[in-house]
Amino acid sequence: MNLPAILLAIRWLIWETIRQSLATRIFWLMLGVSVLAMLFCASVGTVDLPRYPIGDTPERLPPNDPQARDPERVTRHGVDIINGQVTLLFGAVRINTTIYREEAIRWLQLVLAGGVADTLGLLLALIWTAAFLPGFLEPAAISVLLAKPVPRWSLLTGKYLGVLVFVLLQVGVFVVGTWLMLAVRTGVWEPRYLLCVPLLVMHFAIFFSFSCLLAVWTRSTIVCVVGSLAFWVLCWGINYGRHVAVIAVTEHAEAAVGASWALGMGYWILPKPFDLSYLLSQTLGASDYFPIASELQAVERLNSLSLGASVVSSLLFAVVMLILAGYEFLQAEY
Repeated sequence: MNLPAILLAIRWLIWETIRQSLATRIFWLMLGVSVLAMLFCASVGTVDLPRYPIGDTPERLPPNDPQARDPERVTRHGVDIINGQVTLLFGAVRINTTIYREEAIRWLQLVLAGGVADTLGLLLALIWTAAFLPGFLEPAAISVLLAKPVPRWSLLTGKYLGVLVFVLLQVGVFVVGTWLMLAVRTGVWEPRYLLCVPLLVMHFAIFFSFSCLLAVWTRSTIVCVVGSLAFWVLCWGINYGRHVAVIAVTEHAEAAVGASWALGMGYWILPKPFDLSYLLSQTLGASDYFPIASELQAVERLNSLSLGASVVSSLLFAVVMLILAGYEFLQAEY
């Protein structure tokens, strides 16, 4: 089997996955969620929020600050008094704020990306895509492809990439659509928000590799759904627990040494959803609007948190899962 034929088979499987998502209505379901988010962003507005000054570090005061009672003196020293609102649902909901317009929109983007897409969106994507591989691996469905001169590993690779392309399309619609709506409504064009697309897809790809292994082993959609969600919760707990244990050890808690070692092993072997979410939030400048968790602050002070190493080790885990899934698929009898 030559390389062009293998690439052709992979390309066909990617397209077949998109068609499967259309046939099962999963494509339209996820697109509907994105459309609702875009409609929400289209309802956002701002009232009396000045633009962020260019070329200078601005100084500001909330209107209730005692120093703001002398507007002429404050203006003379170049200090802005901000007393504006962010409106939602075309003005039905009004939120008073004392930050610049760009900061208000970046805060909203952070809520959309970090709170909605990165956690809830990831878990829903794992649930909605869980049936793609088990259905594909059923004997009645896979036997036709196995009869063709195509390596088995290329079939599994094509299907896995097909799901990733499908998720990439959906994430792209969500992120770019909400970004455009907020920009048109408020005039704030924040390019960092677009970095959410590769970060969200990477997060999904890591955990979908485990779902892929479950699908090859069991060919059960229920096992893929429950197993993937339980595995994400387990990884999140170990990820967060390791950071807490590192802090406990530095405070001379001798009883925590053993737990720290065990959690450290699990931390470096398994994916790190807590760190991946932190990477996304810091990419969007979350520390400007939300206080960093005390655990993360302490771990960073101890130089025990490397987001680069977290990403690389999580990706290596995904590669190992795909290799194991490929090996199991090669050994399976149909």
